[in-house]
Amino acid sequence: MHVVMFADQHVETMGGAQVSTRLQRRYLELAGHTVTIVAPRRHGPRAAANAADPAYADLPSIPITPDREYSLTWPGSAADRAVDRAMAGRPPVDVVHVQADFWGAFLGHRFARRHGLPLVHTMHNRVEEGIRATAPLPGLVMRALNAWRRAALPGSGGGSDGWAYLRGLASGADAVTAPSGHFARRLERHGVFSPVDALWNGADDEVLEIVRAAAPAERPAGPPRFVWIGRMSPEKRLLPFLEAVALADADIRVEVIGGGAQRARAERLVARLGLGDLVVFSGGLPYRASLERIARADALVQTSIGFETQGMTPFEAAALGTPSVVSDPDIAAEVGSGVWHVGDGPRPDPSPAALAEALRTAAADIRAGAAPTPDEEVGRRFRQSARTPEMIAVYERVRSGRS
Repeated sequence: MHVVMFADQHVETMGGAQVSTRLQRRYLELAGHTVTIVAPRRHGPRAAANAADPAYADLPSIPITPDREYSLTWPGSAADRAVDRAMAGRPPVDVVHVQADFWGAFLGHRFARRHGLPLVHTMHNRVEEGIRATAPLPGLVMRALNAWRRAALPGSGGGSDGWAYLRGLASGADAVTAPSGHFARRLERHGVFSPVDALWNGADDEVLEIVRAAAPAERPAGPPRFVWIGRMSPEKRLLPFLEAVALADADIRVEVIGGGAQRARAERLVARLGLGDLVVFSGGLPYRASLERIARADALVQTSIGFETQGMTPFEAAALGTPSVVSDPDIAAEVGSGVWHVGDGPRPDPSPAALAEALRTAAADIRAGAAPTPDEEVGRRFRQSARTPEMIAVYERVRSGRS
């Protein structure tokens, strides 16, 4: 098969969806398939690093963040023509796989429409939660997004909220997948699509084996070591986590990995709270290096609530044998064992005080050698080698439905 994937961002940039798409490409190719990834061209000093990769069909774009890490391709007729030119010399396409929520989604759906191709859409984003966390006047932004969607995809339905937006995207799909069971069921409850295939994003088998083999067999002496990994933006809740570290008043060490708009504010908060001896900022790290830090830590901390459609890092931690402190009850339930829950009940507790209490409990359990153990079955299921056959089955199903 020739699978054409559409993404909002070049898949060599930072982000869970990008990591997942890169891995899916690799394991599909290992299974003998051909993959093309259509995405905005990168900018900045790293732009040329992957320019020669034949799988990438890079589109004209403009940078949209100060660090030039992320970019936008306007989904108009010029971009449609650029997509068709990029695909003209490639093998015939069997399946379009949209792994995007905005301009990449519009372009992918339009490409599939023009050429009469079956389309699988993976929903990576709870759009309304993300807009509410990051944008002023979120209601107005959602109305504008839905108006943009209706203009870009005529016939995709009405509505003005986040679920209407996702329903409009799903209206052009032959199958919809979600990276977790909890998000798949939520999509179904809101009438986005039914049934939604719950297919976890996975981790690279080879890298997992290398990292696990290099991890120390025994916990090194010293204070409990926690690692936080993610984009430094409001919905990831890094700042409440740092406040919780101060409230915990415990002898622990914290490594913060990632970058983003809140980096400087987070560093100022650490200085103001007097946490300079406890918290270190390591910046963005490559995928393998991030996994190595998780494997060496005593616990991972996941702090976003309601935003994640899967929450990759606790699954990565489970696959490496590292337990997690988890703020989102949906993610905690899907990971299963090997988790310290934040708060006492099934509803999320966003308070720094609740997170501080969970950190104190985790630190005490780690010191006592009583940390919870992640379920080995989660680690097995999370490997990309287990995920790819399930996605191929979805591709085959939508192809047969069009024949």
